[in-house]
Amino acid sequence: MPPTNPAKPGSPAEVFRVFLQLGLTSFGGPVAHLGYFRDELVTRRRWIDDAGYADLVALCQFLPGPASSQVGFSLGVLRGQGLLGGLAAWAAFTLPSAFILLAFALGAASVSGPLALGLLHGLKLVAVAVVAQAIWGMARSLTPDRPRAAIALAAIALVTALPGSLGQISAIGLGALAGLRLCPAEAKPISGHLHFPITRRAGLLALGLFAALFLLPALTPSGALFNAFYRAGALVFGGGHVVLPLLQAEVVTPGWVSNEAFLAGYGVAQAVPGPLFTFAAYLGAIANPAPQPVIGAAIALVAILLPGLLLVYGMLPFWDALRTRPRAQSAMRGANAAVVGLLAAALYSPVWTSTVLSRADFALCLAGFLALTLWKAPPWSVVAALALAGTLAAALS
Repeated sequence: MPPTNPAKPGSPAEVFRVFLQLGLTSFGGPVAHLGYFRDELVTRRRWIDDAGYADLVALCQFLPGPASSQVGFSLGVLRGQGLLGGLAAWAAFTLPSAFILLAFALGAASVSGPLALGLLHGLKLVAVAVVAQAIWGMARSLTPDRPRAAIALAAIALVTALPGSLGQISAIGLGALAGLRLCPAEAKPISGHLHFPITRRAGLLALGLFAALFLLPALTPSGALFNAFYRAGALVFGGGHVVLPLLQAEVVTPGWVSNEAFLAGYGVAQAVPGPLFTFAAYLGAIANPAPQPVIGAAIALVAILLPGLLLVYGMLPFWDALRTRPRAQSAMRGANAAVVGLLAAALYSPVWTSTVLSRADFALCLAGFLALTLWKAPPWSVVAALALAGTLAAALS
């Protein structure tokens, strides 16, 4: 097959400019982001053709991490002819929403009173609706048969019996092993070849750095913060919403962030453009181990995105040879099914148990869920509606 890089090389400055525009306008989550990328970079600018783009999306869905950020980073490497182009894409796409969430964290720390509490409760209701929507869509696509449904149920049982990050890691790992046995896959023909300016040696160095940082012990309070977010970013399979239970185990369970503040920030994260993983900037700013809000936000944001970027950078030279192997496909089917169970368990606790406190709360969550799933309402509109409903309920009580 011929190369699928039809455009001439660009520059990191061009990459930054284009991805800044995308970072300011890309609402709707990772699937929507991939649609924005295709429209802007495949159809309009012709940085890559459809066959190459499909290969790249397949790689980023195969790896843990934020798929849209990984695709954007890889396209930045491709267009900008190296790592600087990838970093330019990452910064431009990520920083707008990170600054918004940091500003919310700094403002939320000083708000009080019934109206402010009502607003925060409305944002927590958004989290219930959004997570329920994510489970609904993921279950339909990732657990379409009995074996994968069984893996999802087993994952729910495991994380319920073994709460915390250990149970979640075990569920994903055992799900992958079960997939090898229960989810056979057939090799698919290669749709095209991607030629990135990355040597195999550089790829191996990136994978080695990923492993070293994952195993690095926390020597300082800031190191503990970095490790917590790095672990969460390294284990997120299946999309941005799956980061919810992993982050909850890392920052809420040890008492770094209250559950109320966690869910309020997660609600706000649905209304901003860019990757959902910038929710980490909010958590880092309000976490107790953080040295100060801005530094804590920077540590958390870099830590949660770094593993996904290292993995995709390390895998780009090897992806064509690996992606058609049936055993790799089978393992990923099992891991993705386990992710559905992980998210379903998180919907009950902490999301549902700490948020839905009355019949009115249930009605609002159901309305938000139906608006997202049946009426295809944009997430920012549901955030605005439920935040307003929470504020009005507090004003009338």
